[in-house]
Order: sequence, then C-alpha cells, then structure tokens
Amino acid sequence: MHQLEISDLITAVDPHSGHRLPVRRAEVIQVLRESGDERAARIVAGLPADQHGVLDPHAVDRLLISVHTELQRLSEELRIGERLVHLLGPLFTAIRSTTGQGPYRLVDVGCGLGYLVRWLAATNALGADVDLVGVDLDATLVCEAARLAHAEGLKCRFVRGNAFALPEAATVYVSTGVLHHFRGPALAEFFQAQAASPAYAFCHFDIAATRLAPIGAWIFHRARMRNPLGRHDGVVSALRAHSDETLLRAAAVPGIRALLYEPRGAVNPFCTTLRPIIGVRPHLEAPLRRALGRNARRMVGPEHLAEAPR
Repeated sequence: MHQLEISDLITAVDPHSGHRLPVRRAEVIQVLRESGDERAARIVAGLPADQHGVLDPHAVDRLLISVHTELQRLSEELRIGERLVHLLGPLFTAIRSTTGQGPYRLVDVGCGLGYLVRWLAATNALGADVDLVGVDLDATLVCEAARLAHAEGLKCRFVRGNAFALPEAATVYVSTGVLHHFRGPALAEFFQAQAASPAYAFCHFDIAATRLAPIGAWIFHRARMRNPLGRHDGVVSALRAHSDETLLRAAAVPGIRALLYEPRGAVNPFCTTLRPIIGVRPHLEAPLRRALGRNARRMVGPEHLAEAPR
C-alpha cells in the first residue's frame, strides 16, 4: 500500500475557483485505513469536526500553521537557505552572463510559510535585481507568510494560486520538500509545466531516497517536532521520496537539460538529507558549470547516473 501524508488529505481546494472545499473526517479516516495506516487514522479521528462530520477548517488551519512553524525550525537547522544559495548563486550568475540586465524573478513553488523566500529577502543573498515570490495553493499559509514578511520588514511577495499561471513570468522556479507529493504522471507534468514557461531554470530540493532516510526522518522528527501529524508526515515524506532515476526521467522534457547534484551513489548516506534536481535551458549548462567551478563535478546528467558508484 502507498503511504499517504495526512496534510494532503485534510484540506481540499477547487482547482478552478480556488475556493476551499469541505472535507469529511470519516472519508479521510477510511482512505488512511485502506492504505494500512491505522496510526494516521487515529490522528485524524482526534481532529474536531462539526455535526455533519466535516473537519473544522479553522482548527485545520491552526494545525497546519503549527506544523509548518516546526518545519521552519527544521529548515533553519538543516541550513536550507545556504544549501539553495550554493546553487542559486552560480545559477543566477550564469543567467546574468547570457541574458543581460534584469530584473529577474525567483518563484518558490509550494512555499508554505515562505521561510526560503523570507530568508533570501533578509540576507539579500541573490542580489537586489532578483524579485522574490512565494506561491502556495493554501490561502492560510500564504496569508501567514505575508504577515511574517511584513512583521520582519522584508521585500518579498506571497501569492495564493498556481505558480505556473502567474501574470509575471518566473526566471527560476525553486521548491523544497515538494517533489515527493507528485506521484505517477503528475511528476512529469510538474516539470513539463516549467519547460513550457518562459523560465530559464529550476532547482528543486527534496529528500534523498536513501535506505537511511526513513530512519533519520523518524529520529529527527521525533526529537524536533511535537505535533503527531508533523511527526507522521515527516517519516512518510522520506518513504515517498523519489529515486534519482525517477527524478531524472521525469525532468527530461524537451527544452530542458536535467541535472542531478550529488547523486545518491556519490555521497555519504549518513550525511545526505536533501539533494536537488536542476533543470536549465541547454545553452545555460556550460555557463552554470563555469560558475560552479570545481563543484561542477558534483552535477551529473542522466547519461552518467548509471556510472555513479552504488
């Protein structure tokens, strides 16, 4: 049975109108039990619902903000901002060298509370010519991200909606911990949407699919997260992580050169938590490798993946 994340099931949004849809607690519990996850079913059974069995949307919103706040602390400990800038810095250097003057736009897909965008705005790590935008389908998370950015006096924006249907085109798409939510054909469609856009590149970090990942996720989330839903979903995320081969196949779409940074077989599994799949327009690969310098050796295409040591 495929394991499911509770957070994916307790909210629903109409894809056309963006309006929130009611979610029946009993239906979520049934789906989880059919997947063989009795523990998750018990967690959902404890969530408040009205007399019709519909989950209380305000209670769900409070829960998701609480869980994402804990996830932000994990991002701080894992130094997610620095990890992305390690690649985004050279990537924007390559783009500037081939496109001329900006401004440029970075769009964070599935931004949650907007930690990455807010960190980039606070540090100005990418330069003043990069517009920072966070996008999420969850209106509550977007509103909280915007509130935090305003309180912190940061120059960035947050938008509820489809990241690939914004009125202003992205230069680079990024995400952290999003890819494993896309299953089957939806993963390839995710990359195809970016290839069809005017964007020059993408850089998506997700959990590395190592044998140690679920164990490490259990230990880390047990130690750092208090909410049972967050602990559950953190481990399931590691179990659902895509293999290097799956990511490269899905990202190999026309008009994009798919590259994996630090493939599974080339790094210490005890030290690997997240790693990125990168996609660039073909003319940008050489400038990106030059900008990366010696680190370019850590970036491989699908033709070299089978050669990496296991």
